[in-house]
Amino acid sequence: MQMPMRAAALSLALVLGTGAAPAAFAQAAPGPGAADAVFRATTLGLGAYGETRLAPDIATISLGVMTEARTAQAAMQANAARMGEVLAALKRGGIAAKDIQTSQLSIEPQYAYEQNQPPRLTGYRASNQVTVTVRDLTRLGTAVDATVSAGANQVGGISFGLADPTAAENAARELAVKALTAKADLYARATGHRVLRLVSLSEGAAFTPPQPVPMVAMASARFKEADTQVSPGEIKVRVDVSGVYELAR
Repeated sequence: MQMPMRAAALSLALVLGTGAAPAAFAQAAPGPGAADAVFRATTLGLGAYGETRLAPDIATISLGVMTEARTAQAAMQANAARMGEVLAALKRGGIAAKDIQTSQLSIEPQYAYEQNQPPRLTGYRASNQVTVTVRDLTRLGTAVDATVSAGANQVGGISFGLADPTAAENAARELAVKALTAKADLYARATGHRVLRLVSLSEGAAFTPPQPVPMVAMASARFKEADTQVSPGEIKVRVDVSGVYELAR
């Protein structure tokens, strides 16, 4: 009698086991339409931006020296001598060595072109360009005058910026979120809904464009007439955000 009882117990266990598995699976699997439940909600996708404007506190200026001579060596020697005077003038003006960076150094042959004749070598042109960061804007005009007086004959341009844009970016973020929230409320009211919740919020890269001020190469005599006046004006810091809101009636 013991063997049939064991067989019956084993048979019952198998029946229970096969019956429990479908029940557990039914609980784990999503019900019909549950996977796309989010699409049945009324959602609103919007974008907004915040922008702050403030005075810059640094400037970047590109300047350099261009010299010409009959030979490449003479052109480079003349360029090095004049560039040394320009760098010395910058340092006397309070510009730290770490804020002076060579951006371009070249020497090129120069040719004369005549009709029906092969190009004729006339000499060489050497050019040395540096990018200078000015952290005290009250010295900017004086620095430009001093470098031109020292021999710089190429001034490419000036751009203004912020040494640390963090505070301005955070202020722009707050303005962007306020603008986004106001826009969501407006759309909700216009469509007979109310904002239920913010589903997602994303930010684009903070944008702090440098403010370029184009300049052209000028002879030193032009600067001797009067001190160079530079107006930094204002720069803008912009942050773009986008969000998805769930609406309800």
